[in-house]
Amino acid sequence: MKPAPFTYHDPSSIDEACALLATRDNARALAGGQSLMPMMNFRYAMPDHLIDLNTVAELGVLSVDADAIRAGAMTRQRTLEFSKEIGARCPLIHAALAHVGHRQTRNRGTVGGSLCHLDPSAEIPTVALALDAVVTVAGPKGNREIQMADFPAAYMTPAIEPDELVIGVRFPSWPAGHGYGFVEFARRHGDFAIASASALLEEDANGKITRASLTLGGVAVVPQRMRNVEKALVGQIASEDAFRAACEECRKVEAIEDVHAPSSYRQHLAAVLSRRALVAAHGRVGAKAGGRA
Repeated sequence: MKPAPFTYHDPSSIDEACALLATRDNARALAGGQSLMPMMNFRYAMPDHLIDLNTVAELGVLSVDADAIRAGAMTRQRTLEFSKEIGARCPLIHAALAHVGHRQTRNRGTVGGSLCHLDPSAEIPTVALALDAVVTVAGPKGNREIQMADFPAAYMTPAIEPDELVIGVRFPSWPAGHGYGFVEFARRHGDFAIASASALLEEDANGKITRASLTLGGVAVVPQRMRNVEKALVGQIASEDAFRAACEECRKVEAIEDVHAPSSYRQHLAAVLSRRALVAAHGRVGAKAGGRA
């Protein structure tokens, strides 16, 4: 099929793109196009105005400092994937990107596009929630920041206004030596995840957990941060038995059901994958960063 007729716009700045969003009815921003273009071809999405962000250079800026990784909305997924600095500072991002589609997808896919599309099985929103990321949005009233925990408004619906544009995201850094794990189950590598789990751990010299982050993707209508599991783990000596017991809480998540899996199976996967992600994270505590899993 072909998309419905639309008017194409090619802004060169954030201000110009925001002005177009504010003054054109039924407008959509085009980032990498890996989700929007197929939706337009099948006429699931039929914008009257398509605002192409690919020539807005300021949206592609990527910077890393001692406190955080800052990625413009148009930062390509492959840029993060092949950045040694990102791999050293935040290896969880590298681990998750290995599961995002295929190389061709990551060549064009963007950070902002994935966040705004907000597919519950997508890896980048799940990792953003795990890292307590902060999304920056621009609009007619200026810029504002949204905590990733508040960014999903509903299924595949970000908490931004029609005339607002995501311009960047900040991923706070965890200290060197933290453990990380990303585990995903899909029918085939590169397919949408039926379920995934992201884990981060800090431990003291005695193996006691001092900080934990656990996030589920693909299980519910939006990524789920498992705060109860994190609280249960802090103060415990890290072990597979401790992880197994704490992750039973994941079976209580209100899981979605579709042609790929019933809700009960997703709840089972939530518990199993969470434990595996935590085991992987524990195994990497104190290890040199930069690998994938």
